[in-house]
Amino acid sequence: MGIFEKIRQGLKKTRDSISGQIAQMVNSFTKIDEELFEELEELLVMGDVGMDTAEFITGELRRVIKEKGITDPALIMDELQGIVRELLSGDCALHIGTKPSVILVIGVNGVGKTTAIGKLSALLKAQGKSVILGAADTFRAAAIEQLEVWAQRAEVPMIKQGEGSDPAAVVFDTIAAAKARGCDVIICDTAGRLHNKKNLMDELSKISRIIDRELPGCDRENLLVLDAATGQNAVNQAREFMGAAGITGIVLTKLDGTPRGGVVLPIKRELGLPVKFVGVGEQIDDLQPFDPGAFAAGLFNMEEPAQAAPDVKEGPLQEDIAAKQKPLQTSAPEPLQVPEVEPAPENESPEEKHARFRRFAEGLMARLDENESVRDILPELKVWLDDRELDRDDQRLARNLMLTAGKREQ
Repeated sequence: MGIFEKIRQGLKKTRDSISGQIAQMVNSFTKIDEELFEELEELLVMGDVGMDTAEFITGELRRVIKEKGITDPALIMDELQGIVRELLSGDCALHIGTKPSVILVIGVNGVGKTTAIGKLSALLKAQGKSVILGAADTFRAAAIEQLEVWAQRAEVPMIKQGEGSDPAAVVFDTIAAAKARGCDVIICDTAGRLHNKKNLMDELSKISRIIDRELPGCDRENLLVLDAATGQNAVNQAREFMGAAGITGIVLTKLDGTPRGGVVLPIKRELGLPVKFVGVGEQIDDLQPFDPGAFAAGLFNMEEPAQAAPDVKEGPLQEDIAAKQKPLQTSAPEPLQVPEVEPAPENESPEEKHARFRRFAEGLMARLDENESVRDILPELKVWLDDRELDRDDQRLARNLMLTAGKREQ
């Protein structure tokens, strides 16, 4: 399975949450007006894009539509894809040209840091590079043992000391081993605790001095691992780490298991940090180099871009995993299937219809507030959603209720 297919498959939940909802909203409009832009901005914010980035994307869309003279709402999705692709464009490459190069990996507990290191090791090895790991997260219990398991899976050597030992000493030993073995890339796990920035900064500063002394002029990357499922919290976390470490790029994990992958956009737009890798599955070859064109196309369920990043060279490990994976489903997400319900009473006045809808909406919101299932009344909500006789405020409320209820019942 190529990079584009993996990213497209991994983005399914985010695609359903963001572009699927946007497409549904756009299809309900017959013209491009201010209300459409307002609802687009709301949907982007709900998709963990963040207010600042949502306003930027909406502003860019206004500009493009005006410049091109677009009047058909059906053309909006293509323009949005282009805006997202342009927003994410830039240097996403891993700069590891010297021999050896050093990659420091940072991240708090639970974000998938150790797993990301193991998968990155396998990815670089599949590209023909020799890799050695340094277990320099000596603070967290079991971190060394977990990294050792991944080193064995990726079939790369690992240098370690005991728990509580000096991380800089581990890095020194790893550099010495890399020199002796002629390794291309050194990947060092580091502690990611943020409760004491000074300790983290002191630790990274000491490690940096060791690297500068032992490998002057070597290429270096400081990669921050973030969990996509944390949404906007990932942006806040990245902002905190930027104040404590010289982050050069982001590894965004667990993208396949969350509808909150829109967080990629504010990470780049608001923080200026390139996303360099994304985790799109649980297999060892499911960490993929980030490609803006492939991400934008996968997010909007479009065709593969002509300039997508090249696939990782297939090796026996990747071929074995690919043979076990299910075929990719590339069709558009299925809309919510609901049965028909009884039609509204005949000769109902607009005022009566408004009152009846508001009673229904209040009951639905009460059940949502109580965390009760609303699957049984989704058919009636669908009828209201399709009712073009509702006024604008009621139509907007119906769409928002469908978004909320649909996410609840996924």
